Amino acid sequence: MKLMFICPTWEDVHRRKMKARAFRFPPVNLTLLAAMTPEEWEVSIVDENVDDIDFEADVDLVGITTMTATAPRAYAIADRFRARGVKVVMGGMHASAMPQEALQHADAVVVGEAEGCWHKVLEDFKRREMRGIYRSERFPDLAGLPIPRRDLLRKKAYLTTNTIQTARGCPFGCSFCAVSYFFGRKYRMRPVKEVIAEIEAMGSKFVGFLDDNIAGDRRYAKELFQALASEGIMWAGQASTTIARDRELLKLAQKSGCKGLFVGFESISEDSLGEVGKRFNRVEEYREVIKRFHDHGIVVEGAFIFGFDHDDLGVFERTLEFAKKSGLDLAQFGILTPLPGTPLRARLEREGRIISNDWSKYNIGHAVFRPKNMTPEQLEEGTQWAWLQFYSSPSILARLFKLVGRMPSLLLPLLVINAGYHKMVYDAYGRKGWDRWDRRASGSE
Repeated sequence: MKLMFICPTWEDVHRRKMKARAFRFPPVNLTLLAAMTPEEWEVSIVDENVDDIDFEADVDLVGITTMTATAPRAYAIADRFRARGVKVVMGGMHASAMPQEALQHADAVVVGEAEGCWHKVLEDFKRREMRGIYRSERFPDLAGLPIPRRDLLRKKAYLTTNTIQTARGCPFGCSFCAVSYFFGRKYRMRPVKEVIAEIEAMGSKFVGFLDDNIAGDRRYAKELFQALASEGIMWAGQASTTIARDRELLKLAQKSGCKGLFVGFESISEDSLGEVGKRFNRVEEYREVIKRFHDHGIVVEGAFIFGFDHDDLGVFERTLEFAKKSGLDLAQFGILTPLPGTPLRARLEREGRIISNDWSKYNIGHAVFRPKNMTPEQLEEGTQWAWLQFYSSPSILARLFKLVGRMPSLLLPLLVINAGYHKMVYDAYGRKGWDRWDRRASGSE
């Protein structure tokens, strides 16, 4: 029997290959499910972000994972295979939040994490009884997970395929985030020995951690970092600002080979942070947090969200100024997005402020709700302006110049990543977009 896993793209299928390789990461969830699939199955993985789908492929079953922004494409893919009589099972965050919608395009839907019910899905398929909604009785235990099937990936298409997840869940429950409803409000960790064994099996000197907060459980993080210190690797991951408050933990992260962290600052407004339940971020600490990361040789990529109820038209300029002056090495700017299943979505629906249910626009680049203190168009334009300004050539050169004295060994990687962002923004908005926003920023419009 033949099983094809598919990760749909959320970009135009003709433009996706223009995206810099620095931003391509493999669908680790599919590699793990492939490893959990019995040997009697011949398994393949198609990541549409880097490869085309063969809709005439000889397959018995297709498994599709989808986030909200990729849902329309996922449904179109599923419909084409089902038109041929090929059975389709769908999962992922969007299918879990909207299972009845997904069932209109699939024979079966897996709600939540698939580890606890994947074998039943396959057994039901063999008996020709696969249908409806499947869900695990409880959140899966992360001990004893198999080594993901990275051999099924086209490795040269990605910056790295050596990515790993050590934990799932989040206790914070920020109102805009889908992680806690999908993975639960408690941390579940893999045994450190199993994590180290998987890293050693990779045989790579660089590893990307996919955890939403690598230091969420400090005791576990310290154990992990101590174990990593003897592996001689470099790694990057995602963490909250709270890691910088624990000097011992930060020192261990440095010794373990941490070279970069993606940090969700979200907003430079305490009111906005309180609005979405992220008060553990303290704006007055941001500059010191960034300095502490830098003091430990760690590159910081800060993430910011626009569109909170306390945001006015001045938020774009204020945030950009902070991003530049605080010493951030990289930054991302997104629009607040009311994903299905989140408290934010429920609130905006009650208030009648949702203006679009076109899931393809739920990619943090479109305003799909009515902001309080600006128009949806102004929210989109302001976000684009922040991207354009931060990744303008002069801004990039200024950041790299500062890096020469601080972390010269990371100059080349950061040059590549900044250039990738520059290209991404240029491709998205074009030369006219750059010129228009540059004139607006200088006050000539």
